[in-house]
Amino acid sequence: MMPENENVPLPNLTPGAALRPSGASKLAFFMALLALLLVGAQWLSSRQQMNEAAQEVTRRLAEFDVAHQEDRGGQKELRQQIEALQAKLGVAEARLVEFEGQNVALGSLYQEIAQSREEATLIEVEQAITLAGQQLQLAGNVPVAMLALQTADARLARLDRPQYLPLRKAVAKDLSRLGALPFADIPGISLRLEQLVGVVDKLPLLAYGRPLKQVENDRPAEALPWWQRGAGEIWQEMKGLVRIQRFDATAPELLAPGQDFFLRENLKLRFLSARLALLGRDQQTYSNEVKVAQAWLTRYFSSDDKAVQSVLSTLKPMSSAPLNLNLPDLADSQTALRSLRQSKEKR
Repeated sequence: MMPENENVPLPNLTPGAALRPSGASKLAFFMALLALLLVGAQWLSSRQQMNEAAQEVTRRLAEFDVAHQEDRGGQKELRQQIEALQAKLGVAEARLVEFEGQNVALGSLYQEIAQSREEATLIEVEQAITLAGQQLQLAGNVPVAMLALQTADARLARLDRPQYLPLRKAVAKDLSRLGALPFADIPGISLRLEQLVGVVDKLPLLAYGRPLKQVENDRPAEALPWWQRGAGEIWQEMKGLVRIQRFDATAPELLAPGQDFFLRENLKLRFLSARLALLGRDQQTYSNEVKVAQAWLTRYFSSDDKAVQSVLSTLKPMSSAPLNLNLPDLADSQTALRSLRQSKEKR
């Protein structure tokens, strides 16, 4: 405290003044004392502010330390989370790589399946076109050929590929050409001729026609004695040797006993020959055989019988069935199919 008053000027002391202090010296003393008090108060205030500042700094340092520790703990936790996320990301990347590999494998497998399915469909189309050509050339079966071509067109439509459009156009062209032909049901006519062969044995002959036997007028054989039964059987045999029959219209063709068997067999041969000519597309032979069969049925068989009438009504439209059709070939479809095969082999 004292060193701060070293710069204060001391009053000039004279021997007379030392004994009688003046008012100026008192004022200077009080001024120095007041200055000293002010300095002390200022020092105390500064000291208090410094203490408060130190406390504030200490508190701020403590808070900073706590915040720093919390920050370090958060950074550690964040680091752990980042490491966990990186591990999960690595697993996810491995899974992604695995899925990509599986996707590539599945894509190649699907492509192979699609190609094999397309190849199988193309083989079916080729078989259908070949079958249609065989039916036209060998059997002349137009309906079956049209059905085979329609099947081939349906298979091509299911593929729905632009490279098959030329083949579909060729198949449609061949279908229109076959559809414009006059209809001849060759399989149906052949089946009806085969059925007529089995009916011939049941048709009644005109020369053997006679009234139905009245069974109710005959006496039971059990009621007659043996000698009467024997005599009756002999009489029936003798009656069968000679038969008298009246014909009001034209006399029918007479057949010798046992000739009916050969007549029926020859009629069957006529039907079979007509069937062979039908399958061979021989119009002249087929028409001749059918006409001969009609003539024989009218000449030798009873036209009043319903079975004979049914056979004649069946043969009537069959005699005029067209067989000599100018069947077209399937050159357009076969050429388009070969072109498609060659383009596929070049790929």
